[in-house]
Amino acid sequence: MKNPLLEFTDKGIYCSVAKVYLDPWKPVEKAIISHGHADHSRWGHKQYITHHRNVPIISHRLGEITVTGVEWGESFVINNVKFSLHPAGHIIGSSQIRVEHKGEIWVFTGDYKTENDGISTPYEPIKCDTFITECTFGLPAFKWTPQQEVFENINQWWAENQREGKTSILFGYSLGKAQRLLKYLNTDIGEIYTHGAIENMTQVLRPMVDFPETTLITKETKKEELLGNIVLAPPSAHGSTWIRKMVPYVTASASGWMTFRGARRRRAIDKGFVLSDHCDWQGLLSSIEATGAEKIICTHGYTEIFSRYLREQGYDARTEETQYGDEEDNTVPDETATLEKQTS
Repeated sequence: MKNPLLEFTDKGIYCSVAKVYLDPWKPVEKAIISHGHADHSRWGHKQYITHHRNVPIISHRLGEITVTGVEWGESFVINNVKFSLHPAGHIIGSSQIRVEHKGEIWVFTGDYKTENDGISTPYEPIKCDTFITECTFGLPAFKWTPQQEVFENINQWWAENQREGKTSILFGYSLGKAQRLLKYLNTDIGEIYTHGAIENMTQVLRPMVDFPETTLITKETKKEELLGNIVLAPPSAHGSTWIRKMVPYVTASASGWMTFRGARRRRAIDKGFVLSDHCDWQGLLSSIEATGAEKIICTHGYTEIFSRYLREQGYDARTEETQYGDEEDNTVPDETATLEKQTS
């Protein structure tokens, strides 16, 4: 039997014909990168190829690297294999990677979402024979509320906290989620303050998106300045000495994992908003159907459950081990077991 066009190796997803890897997790000669999150874009590759909007992101994160930026749909050929990048809608600059050789087409999604968030280039389904998909939220229990409604709730929560004379602290991943939150915060309510990790990444992205004004929190920032205003911080800041000086405050987290009834309580969060940069259950299924692919490979998330469901629907579906994961990996094991029964 001939080798498949893309193979799963100990270094990453490998195209042996082109001698190039997709989102490898170990250092390689040539890597095509889907997006800027740390589990997909790692340090140590000799050459990086990615969408041009992702170039400043990974350059900021990884330091001095050799990187080439390409446009959506721009074909580039390596050893007679044709590659192109297409919008994934996950975060700014996130891509699906299309690979074509001798009439065979594979698509690797990286991470993706189908809802247009207004700051990322919207997801576009790409026809293919084999579709490599994440399934971070691959259970029927995950069904996203339209983001407009979520942001209305977030702004209402902020306004209520302001009336009570408290600082609102909203947690979101520093690349992607934080900027999505920032874009839709209502500055008529008050001022937006940021943790250094979020401020630094937002400054990288400002040339691409019109964001509201933010103020970096420093050692000189007094808690009186924060009262009634909102602070954007990464989840890692929760419980840190950095946050303790902000009393009195109210905390909230924006994540798909807030679907879990006990996730907010277990992480000592006052409020949870269900907002994800990944597909929900229906988004995954509709995306797969739109590709026309017969072969589906599930890489990370609820892989076994989701691939089993796909096989029941008539797809040739299987799983593959990778080192990708959710950048907000906060699953709650006992509740996961309960939700899994819904697909059995």
